[in-house]
Amino acid sequence: MGTHKTVVAGIDVSKESLDVSLLPSGASQRFSNNESGCAELVKLLTGAAPTRVIFESTGGLETLAVGLLSAALLPVVVVNPRQIRDFAKACGLLAKTDKLDAKVIAMFGQRIEPEIRPLKDEAAQELSALISRRRQLIDMQTAEKNRLTAAPKAVRAGIVQHIEWMEQQIASFDDNISRFIHSSPVWKAKEQILTSSKGIGPVTAATLLASLPELGSVSRHKISALAGLCPYNRDSGKYKGKRSIWGGRAAVRSALYMATLSAIRFNPVIKTFYERLRKAGKLHKVAITAAMRKLLVILNAMLRDNRRWDNSLYSFT
Repeated sequence: MGTHKTVVAGIDVSKESLDVSLLPSGASQRFSNNESGCAELVKLLTGAAPTRVIFESTGGLETLAVGLLSAALLPVVVVNPRQIRDFAKACGLLAKTDKLDAKVIAMFGQRIEPEIRPLKDEAAQELSALISRRRQLIDMQTAEKNRLTAAPKAVRAGIVQHIEWMEQQIASFDDNISRFIHSSPVWKAKEQILTSSKGIGPVTAATLLASLPELGSVSRHKISALAGLCPYNRDSGKYKGKRSIWGGRAAVRSALYMATLSAIRFNPVIKTFYERLRKAGKLHKVAITAAMRKLLVILNAMLRDNRRWDNSLYSFT
């Protein structure tokens, strides 16, 4: 736990503004969420010299501020909003204003001291944006295909044209993602290692490189936790609940889920592992989650060892 002698900044982000709270002084200030406002924020925090600058992940609204503060070598930490909300409830802080939210975020940083992780550089953020847009197109395409099944004849042709256009867009994004990966010798080498595993395609590899930059540099337990694949107990007194996963990075889990479905069919190590769990009576959902975690742990080891897939080396349980 923190000693409360060091400075921690909490920043509540909205589309228009950045509300900052500094602890232990309690000072607060509002800045515009634009280039000039972020520049003023950098000046304030550089002078305050905080040990941590805490942001909630807000779906991209924080990107400009996080990028500029990181470039100024400030110790930025982006936290899952669920952790902040759970912390606020535990402290009995149920009221909600921008100023109070910033203070709660700062209190979280002060008391919990979340780990300062390596943040994505500019190229990784661009790659992440490409992957995110590709995912949006796929979601829109799926929605249009669902509409097509019940669409009246008068509108079917337009829906078909839209689906075909989105297929072209998705293919274009696939090409852009591939070029982006291969423009960096380091990323190209990492992609070649990841895709040597059956089930991991170029898009999954790109998602892992952009959204999980810690891959290959942390322990198997840490990488599972970052992806939200660590099961947590739900016990209280005599009650013994089922262990479940939560938190972590949804984009990583989504990509791993699809990769694991493929790996269960074509990757002998993952296939054997999954089938053993099913024969032991585990539900499909439990077995697939365990297989996702195993695949991620193996990929982490592959990047750590700078080694391509090898059934004999990565068959551990």
